[in-house]
Amino acid sequence: MAALGRQVCDWHRLTALSWACLSRRTPHLRERRRMSPSLFCKLTTVCSGESLQESSCVRPKKYVLDPEYSTQLVPCLHGEQRTRVEPKSSELEKVISSLQDMGFDEAHVNSLLSMQPTVHPQQLLDIISEFLLLGLHPEPVFMAMKKSPQLLKLSTVQMKKRSSYLRKLGLGEGKLKSLLHGCPEVFTMRQRDIESVVKVLKEKCLFTVQQITELLHRCPAVFQEDPSKLEYKFQYAYFRMGIKQRDIVRSDFLQYSVTKIKQRHMYLERLGRYQTPDKKGQTQIPNPLLKDILRVSEDEFLARTACSSAEEFEVFKKLLEREEEESESHVSEEEEEDEEEEEL
Repeated sequence: MAALGRQVCDWHRLTALSWACLSRRTPHLRERRRMSPSLFCKLTTVCSGESLQESSCVRPKKYVLDPEYSTQLVPCLHGEQRTRVEPKSSELEKVISSLQDMGFDEAHVNSLLSMQPTVHPQQLLDIISEFLLLGLHPEPVFMAMKKSPQLLKLSTVQMKKRSSYLRKLGLGEGKLKSLLHGCPEVFTMRQRDIESVVKVLKEKCLFTVQQITELLHRCPAVFQEDPSKLEYKFQYAYFRMGIKQRDIVRSDFLQYSVTKIKQRHMYLERLGRYQTPDKKGQTQIPNPLLKDILRVSEDEFLARTACSSAEEFEVFKKLLEREEEESESHVSEEEEEDEEEEEL
């Protein structure tokens, strides 16, 4: 009987240790221990020397002795881990719900969340909210994000500063829609690059404030132009073609490449169908409208404006390209000679 009592005491100590280890890892077991004080009271009575008959009510619980309980601890711990992930899942659900409330459908939401996986969903929601506060609709915002996913990496502070600057240029409300569609990169560009373009338009091209606003609204890609090339394009229009600022803006002239402009203008000039106006703005022949020179397709340009064949135009483009290369080579040689003379 004494040996059996020692076994019970040993079992009691083992059970107490097991409870101590488990309670540290599983809080709900600590609760269960507090809920069953009678169990431990009776175990103490057994160890203190009372007869086993008096303590016959003390029986090991199944969750202590049953080997199957060890396997039940694993799902319990996994349940603990799942509760730790729940806040993130809940936050993501809130973001998804908010995007849907804003007017984005399920396909748009899934696409937005996958564009920049490293961006926190709340940051994505904040940026999109800022765009909608500018008066934009979900569809153009989604297309802008799809075209330029870097927008999702903006902070709300950067977004507000750029929006404020664009408003000062007169690009607020409805104008932002075309701006975002034509050049969403304007929100991620460096501030000094944008200011360099605006400075050229003001100081070199002498556009008015209203003309700059209209020009940037109609041709938002101008924001990405190299300032020196932008100035050259304006000078070609103003001095070679005789086009004034107002017509440059209304014809969307600055959105076309220099190559396209020179090819079509010089081809018409050599055909005798275009003349540079004199100082009074007069010509001996009526020049075709700019929209009939630049806005139309090449086939329409040749058929209606140039009245020429595609073969003749292709020959001219090759000759013009060769002339340009020879001219650039000649200029570079002169620059080298000037440098040598300065060194001497």
